[in-house]
Amino acid sequence: MNVRDYISSGILEEYALGNLAERERLEVESNLAKYPELRNELDAIEEAVERLLERAAKTPRPELKTKIMSSLAARSKEAIVIPLPGSGVTIWKYATAASVALAITSAALAYMFWNNWKKAETNLTELIAQNQQIAQDYNVVNQRLDKIEGDLGIYDNPSFRKVVMKGTKAAPDAMASVYWNESNNEVYLSIQNLKQLSQEKQYQLWAIVDGQPHDMGVFDGDMKGLVKMKPGAGIAAFAVTIEPKGGKESPTMETMQVLGNT
Repeated sequence: MNVRDYISSGILEEYALGNLAERERLEVESNLAKYPELRNELDAIEEAVERLLERAAKTPRPELKTKIMSSLAARSKEAIVIPLPGSGVTIWKYATAASVALAITSAALAYMFWNNWKKAETNLTELIAQNQQIAQDYNVVNQRLDKIEGDLGIYDNPSFRKVVMKGTKAAPDAMASVYWNESNNEVYLSIQNLKQLSQEKQYQLWAIVDGQPHDMGVFDGDMKGLVKMKPGAGIAAFAVTIEPKGGKESPTMETMQVLGNT
């Protein structure tokens, strides 16, 4: 599996947001167990989302309301029991109690409105995050459509010669194709059936020119669509071998997977 392509597909973001179906979720979890790079990327995604939500919508501390109400209640009690001189003690006592009760009610209403505002702010932040995700998904889909459109342009271009590479004795069921433009030497590779390799190995495309192999680039077995390889001229045949990650200067003939003459 090409880890970089898998990350750029956006599936880890969908997983982090809980938007995947059961089958896709299990597949992601299986890949997370296999590839540490995916786990590191998922941790980074989850951390970024958490930081975004913390900055945009902090939940008030639970003890805040209790502290406010206790303080106001204490003030109310103190105000009612304070002795006032003169004949208007009772009137002032009731007036003070009414004022404190009004203050308590106003504070409670203020807290309620503040709390509701914070909830609305949190909902707005979540909506913005969802819209950003939709925009990202839209860009990914557009990129994929552009890739498909570009591939179709090569498939239908008569300037490109299709060279089918069939399996060898080492891999009889393997198959891949090359699209070669002799006028500008462009070469594109398409995989039909190649087995998955370990992380230490890669496939390498070779062009046979005047009986000598020439490196055309390395690739992974899980790539999709057409992949542009190194240009080449005067090519008599194409072949694919399994080599150490990064490729070699000369092919390992016993690992040849497919071969096709132009």
